[in-house]
Amino acid sequence: MRKVLVIHGPNLNLLGEREPQVYGAVTLEEIDRTLGAKAAETGVELKIVQSNHEGEIVETIQNARHWAEVIIINPAAYTHTSVAIRDALSAVSVPTIEVHLSNIYAREGFRQVSHVSPVAVGSISGFGKDSYLLALEAASRLVLPPKKK
Repeated sequence: MRKVLVIHGPNLNLLGEREPQVYGAVTLEEIDRTLGAKAAETGVELKIVQSNHEGEIVETIQNARHWAEVIIINPAAYTHTSVAIRDALSAVSVPTIEVHLSNIYAREGFRQVSHVSPVAVGSISGFGKDSYLLALEAASRLVLPPKKK
């Protein structure tokens, strides 16, 4: 069974009420339910964590090094500010997929710089909750590539 860790960063617990013109009306609980259902369908063991605290996210990444085969992370505001999260991802050597609900490259200039992207195998942004589903699909392919016929 493939093992994927999903990390939701700061303020994502407010989805559904926070800036719906940017992030939509979907709640974090809805995203987690959708991910859980897709994981069950595809044989992925999923752990999901949300934290507003940088140090807790760093510790979650460090603790995942012996368990997770892929990390999916939406670092939220820490995308643009946290060298500590970037360094933790680099240190654990677990393939990481960066996710964003909005297209960070179509937003304010400061949001267009990611400290995470250079250490991620890929980045998916701008597709709302589907960004997470696309990342889960990519994670399953990273872990178990399709068999050749």
